[in-house]
Amino acid sequence: MAASCRRLRTLAIAALCVVAVATPRARAAETIVVGSVGSASANLWPVMVGDKKGLFAAVGINISMEYVQSNAGVIQQLTVDAVDVSVGSGLVDPIRAVDKGAPVAIVRIEMQRPPYALMAKSPIKRIADLKGKIVSVGGPKDITRIFFERMLTPSGVAAKDVDLIFAGATSARLQALQTGAADAAILTAPYNFHAEAAGFTNLGLAADVVDMPFSGVSTNRNWAKSHKDALQKFLGVYTQSIAWLSAPANREEAVKLMMSVSKLGHDDVEKAYDFLIKSGFLEPTGAISKGKLDAVVEALKQLGDIPPDFKVDRLFIPDVTRIVD
Repeated sequence: MAASCRRLRTLAIAALCVVAVATPRARAAETIVVGSVGSASANLWPVMVGDKKGLFAAVGINISMEYVQSNAGVIQQLTVDAVDVSVGSGLVDPIRAVDKGAPVAIVRIEMQRPPYALMAKSPIKRIADLKGKIVSVGGPKDITRIFFERMLTPSGVAAKDVDLIFAGATSARLQALQTGAADAAILTAPYNFHAEAAGFTNLGLAADVVDMPFSGVSTNRNWAKSHKDALQKFLGVYTQSIAWLSAPANREEAVKLMMSVSKLGHDDVEKAYDFLIKSGFLEPTGAISKGKLDAVVEALKQLGDIPPDFKVDRLFIPDVTRIVD
């Protein structure tokens, strides 16, 4: 009986040891707070794939999403270390933040081309017809203004020949178009599809004339310094998620996944997939083209937003950011 009790005690101690060893591993997953604008949308497809398909979990990362009302607000949260990384964020706000001395860096490009369509009232059939008309863009120093004005050039229309109104988010710009407050508006998916279905004219895509990236993954430099391994795992999964999204066999599953995390309907999500994924808007490699990002920097210099001596290299973390010419 005594021997039997000793064996039981030995087994109990061994079991406790196993639990003690296993517990740290169970707690090893690191939570990364991810900031983005508004709510789950097609622009967040890669991070949603990484989360819902268990790709982040497989490398020991948990994702906690934080949604903020504006892109500038997301970068403000990043600056004060309230979020660790931002996704689906336009590039102009992190560039402005870096210029002001914020501890922010761009570590990946997401949308390598601007995913915007220029939609207009049905009587307007060409960009040349916009002379003297009212066009809705995001703001006086918004990236959408840069894209729109560059779309005018091939048609011989000067920026001064068009009256601009500023309506913030894409949804507000669509409303300006629908109510007649604007004759045209620059819209992204799925709002461009809604406008086209309602009879508005698609005057063309910004990507047809603008060769510069639109959005990227940014991070707080202080957080990145102490969480380099986690950040690199996050970026690796992001690239893996884009590869999964881009596989035609995964189209229907990708559509259902996005529908499950957003308020978008099946038709809108399918159109967004074909527009964004099949057309190659997402950057697949994880590398940043220094030359293309510098084009955004130069455009902001032209707006007077950042000083002429601002260098694109200020935006990178050398041992994290993958840079190509």
